[in-house]
Formats: sequence, structure tokens, C-alpha cells
Amino acid sequence: MKLPLGPGALVTAAFIGPGTVTACTLAGANFGYALLWALVFATFATVILQEMSARLGVVTGKGLGEALMAGAGNPALKFAVAGLVVVALAMGNAAYQAGNLTGAALGGEAIFGLAGPNRNMWVIGLAILAAAFLLTGSYKLLERALIALVTVMSLAFAGSVLITRPDFGQLLQGLVPSVPEGGLFTAIALIGTTIVPYNLFLHASASRERWAGKGDAGLQEARMDTRVSVGLGGLISIFILVTAAASLFSSGLVIRSGADLAQAIEPAYGPAARYLVGIGLLAAGLSSAITAPMAAAYAVCELSGRPPRGSLFRVVALLVLTIGALIAGAGYNPLTVILTAQVANGILLPVVATFLLIAMNRRSLLGGHVNSPLQNLLASGVLLVTFGLGTRLILRAAGVWP
Repeated sequence: MKLPLGPGALVTAAFIGPGTVTACTLAGANFGYALLWALVFATFATVILQEMSARLGVVTGKGLGEALMAGAGNPALKFAVAGLVVVALAMGNAAYQAGNLTGAALGGEAIFGLAGPNRNMWVIGLAILAAAFLLTGSYKLLERALIALVTVMSLAFAGSVLITRPDFGQLLQGLVPSVPEGGLFTAIALIGTTIVPYNLFLHASASRERWAGKGDAGLQEARMDTRVSVGLGGLISIFILVTAAASLFSSGLVIRSGADLAQAIEPAYGPAARYLVGIGLLAAGLSSAITAPMAAAYAVCELSGRPPRGSLFRVVALLVLTIGALIAGAGYNPLTVILTAQVANGILLPVVATFLLIAMNRRSLLGGHVNSPLQNLLASGVLLVTFGLGTRLILRAAGVWP
């Protein structure tokens, strides 16, 4: 059977952005392979949640926003749900865009150095390119472009692993769950950058466009697509962490971002390593710069009852993209914003995932395709772990948890 690559690739393109590259780089540089288990957990958890999201879109022909509004009941609760989604997705993704575009620009700088355009020119050019894809109105074109970017990222970061030659004994030790001193913030960032709340909205809407009305055959394709695409995304994240751990852990170098990784590994591993990391970072930033506005636009259209791909979709997508470009062009250092956003994702995730889990148990919505007991058990386990990590971070920041 031919493996489908479709909406799942959009999810991978969305979560493998500069935030992921930065979080994985810092995890590897500062803690070696010790937090590798967090990425493995996050990948399996993402498959579980994204499968539910895709199933919702295929079976019901609705996006997650529509399903939430339908199940909200009274108008006050609907208003609260809509407010949460708009704040978390539309405003949050506008802030993400600064990191996406700046990260992509840093990748371009790593490739071309001083001979290339300055950072603002990179930001402007990449924003225009992202806008061109968003304005086409063609889902197929977007899907193919993002699949291509995911392929580029896979090859680039796999190549960086081969060049840096990791210690596989230590790598296997990193699969045993443990949180080293000072590593909690980074562990939650790794989970938050992989299991992204806005991807639940993006996946349901994209799956509806691709497979709605195709019955069980479409549902099986959606499930396979989710497993393959998200699994590939998890491997890319692992490649980045392993590259940083193999080349930078205990080196004493101060690393702030994925772009620093590209520059730091060149002296030991040659210019090919810098080019590979730079290409991967450029592709990661551009892919996320396309998918983040898409997710926000899908959600706003669903909440307002407007059709996707219409004028409102384009307005919201371009607004998110423009705000991000303006912030990126202002020259702010995106590191703190990126990491804080990933941790915020880790804290927000249980709220959005709980809404999804409730929707997936409504027979009036899904009929015989509601969650099985095993699916509910697995999803509940993911929620408990993410809620526990987020709660521990909050209590530790308040001085309650040692």
C-alpha cells in the first residue's frame, strides 16, 4: 500500500519550527542525551492526540472549533470557548511568527554568511513567500510545498547526525526518563514544542478538506498519514537534539539558538555541518511561517461559522503573518519568546486536549467512531503527564516545589 502523506505533514511542518530547533539544541547542548525520553514521549503522545483530531475532521466533516462550539451549550460557555481559542491561537500564533521568520532568516545567514542579504531582507522575502502560498487558495499546493520542506528538514538533520557521530550507548541511556538538575523547564519546552495545541485545530480542518466523505478508507489513510508524518517529525527533533549533544555537550560554548549550533559545529566538523543545520533551520522556519497563520485562520473561520479558504481566512492568515514580520523586523531577540511560548504550550495543552477528548466521546457527533476505552486511557495518560509537568513547573516557580 502506498503510504499517504497529507495533513499529517502539515502538522510536522508546523511543530518542527525554530522553537523546536532551539529547544532541542539547548536540551542537547546543556543536558546531553538526558532529555531524549521527553521527545520520544512527546512523539507518541502527539500521534495519539492528532489521530483523534484527524478522525474528528474525517468522520464529522467539522473542524475542532466547530465541534467545541456545538458542544459548548449555553451562549456564555460558547463565548468563553471562543475567547480561549482566539487568544491562544490567533494572538499566540502572531507572536510565534516573529520566531518563525527570524529563525528562518538565521538559517539563511548560516548558509550564506556575510555574502547574503541582511536579516531584515531575509524576513521580508520569507514573509512574501509565505503569503504567496497562503493566498493561492489551493490546499494541494500548500500540502505539496510543506511535504517538500519536511523532506528537506529530514535529510538535512539526518546528515548532521551522521557527521557528528553520536555515542549510541549514552543515547540509549537518554531513553530512561529522568529530569536532570535545572532541566524541568527544558523538558516541558520539548513536550510543548512537539504537542502543539494549534495543531489539533489545523489537523482536523486539513483532514476534513482531504478526506471528508471518503468513509472508512479515508479514515484509514488519515491514521496511517498521522503515524508516518508525526513519527518522522519526532525523528527530526531527535536528530537535532542528538547533533547538539554529540557536538556541544560539555564544550563550554554558550548556545542560544539553532543558528548558534550551525556556527559552533563548523570548526570541528567542517562547513558541510553548518550548511546542513542552516538548511534545516531555514526550512523549519518557513514551514512554520506558513502553517501557524493557517491554523489561526481555520480556527477563527470555524468559530465565526464562515467557510474556510474564503476572504476571512485570508485576512486572518495575512494579519498573523504581518504582525509576526513586523516584530521580527524590529530586531527583538526571539529566544526568550520562543522558549516561553513552548512552555506556555505545555501548560495550555491539557485544556485544549480535554476539549478534544470530550468531543471524541460524543456519539451524537461521531456515531460508532467515538474513542475506544483504550484510546480514552491513552489520551487520559497523556493529559495527566502534561498536566503534572505543567503544574510542577508553576509550583516550582512559586517556590512551593523544591
